[in-house]
Amino acid sequence: MELKKLGKTKLEIPPIAFGGNVFGWTADEKMSFKLLDELVEKGFNFIDTANVYSRWAEGHSGGESEALIGKWMKERGNRDKMIIATKVGMDVGQGHVDLSPDHILEQIDKSLDRLKTDYVDVYFSHKHDDDTPIEKTLATYNQLVDEGKVRFLGASNFPLADLRESIEVSKNKGLPRYEVYQPEYNLMRRDAFEGEYRKFCMENEISVTSYFTLASGFLTGKYGAKEEAEGHAREGFVNKFFTEKGEKVLQALKEIAQEHNTSQAAIALAWTMAQPGITAPIASATKPEHLQAFYQAVQIDLNDEQLERLDEASSATD
Repeated sequence: MELKKLGKTKLEIPPIAFGGNVFGWTADEKMSFKLLDELVEKGFNFIDTANVYSRWAEGHSGGESEALIGKWMKERGNRDKMIIATKVGMDVGQGHVDLSPDHILEQIDKSLDRLKTDYVDVYFSHKHDDDTPIEKTLATYNQLVDEGKVRFLGASNFPLADLRESIEVSKNKGLPRYEVYQPEYNLMRRDAFEGEYRKFCMENEISVTSYFTLASGFLTGKYGAKEEAEGHAREGFVNKFFTEKGEKVLQALKEIAQEHNTSQAAIALAWTMAQPGITAPIASATKPEHLQAFYQAVQIDLNDEQLERLDEASSATD
């Protein structure tokens, strides 16, 4: 399995990142530990989480995912073998997006406590904060880097203009820069990243770990119709994909999966990995058997005709 360089750093990550939003939500502690054990055994040691996971679930306040990851790493004694990314900025009780110095300094300590570690490998600004000057945020991260609490920085859900300005501020002020960007990107949602955003990331050697790679499970073919998603945890995420375009994408995935004797999820991952500018798509799983798509995807080489079919289906308009 070929490792991928993270931005301009010497850190190398596997070609697929595991999305830790499921831990403590749709995967309980026992299942989470099983998933993590198998992932690491197969060499997939990059786990992406956030302080806000899974605040949206009933009875949760955020931090549930970090706490499970931390408990697992402590029990396994393998922190040094893991690459852990977490995030700050979303509402975890303060009521608004917040990248202010005080909030970051408070939240990093809470995240480190839950993760049972003294550093995180990548610390993401989860969303751009219009009310905090970029230089103040980056200066705070610089402090955390100096203290050894954070190794590298990432940004997620930033307007291009703000990411561009952040890179300029880092350069001009001698502050650490965002080495990785995290957009939503999949066969159903391409426009927000492709074009100028992708060009900027590639020109500036900013790695991209895209999220919702499987469109919340829609691209796996798990839900054959809108009705089949009713009552599932991700119902609200997938309903919007049941369109004419969605049907074309699923049909193309089904056909190509049959040609490779593999799953639709593996093909969706392989397509994403083959796209210019993508370093490592993020995907989740709630059962060990779902991880087969990871192992299959890294071995699949989609040919030009198959890539063209998927591009054509995913470029359709409803």
